[in-house]
Amino acid sequence: MIYGIRAVMETIHSGKDMEKVFVQKGLTGELVTELKTLLKEKSIPYSAVPPEKLNWFTRKNHQGVVAYVSPVQYFPLDQVIQQTYEKGQQPLFVMLDGVTDVRNFGSIARTAECLGAHGLIIPTAGSVQVNADAVKTSAGALNFIPVCREPNLELAVQYLKNSGIKVVAVTEKAQASFHQLELVNPLCLVMGAEDVGISSAVLNACDETGMIPMHGQISSLNVGAACAMALYEISTQRSK
Repeated sequence: MIYGIRAVMETIHSGKDMEKVFVQKGLTGELVTELKTLLKEKSIPYSAVPPEKLNWFTRKNHQGVVAYVSPVQYFPLDQVIQQTYEKGQQPLFVMLDGVTDVRNFGSIARTAECLGAHGLIIPTAGSVQVNADAVKTSAGALNFIPVCREPNLELAVQYLKNSGIKVVAVTEKAQASFHQLELVNPLCLVMGAEDVGISSAVLNACDETGMIPMHGQISSLNVGAACAMALYEISTQRSK
């Protein structure tokens, strides 16, 4: 955690990835305007909060700004895709739309890394906070698998498709079972939050959808478990 307007700005200029910035509501001034412009330019998520919340973070002179430096480095999606192709590998990405639970995210990162995924894609806003708990839950996998933070997942889906990567969503709304899909070629797996699922804009942009068949009395799976099953199916098809 860092605090103070200049300290936060200098940290951003140093190239460090910021997880989240909190700015006091109603804060004005030339430096504040400069900070907000910088946050928008760098696509860094920030929230306007009351002073009580900032004082809860720290009782020191925070000047109305508190920020958290990310424990992981974020990578540009285009760079990760290019590097994967240059290595002669079949790209495999996991996109998480609205997944906010740290334990689920860490579990997915661990499974994805173990099963050969080349990167995780999350939205800049409305997503999990990639903090020390996430790294711990991932059993260190987040130190090895690239995380790409995108301001617009719908545009990210289009970029993936234009890069020759098929985008497949796992959803209970699908007609076909996931194992019936062809999953050998370059692929991005899309998973949604357990409460609201994948947003309609992202879902409509996907190439295909598949559901995981249910045979028990409970009709839904934890997103981490569902992602693990989908990744295993991809791994199985690719190993044949």
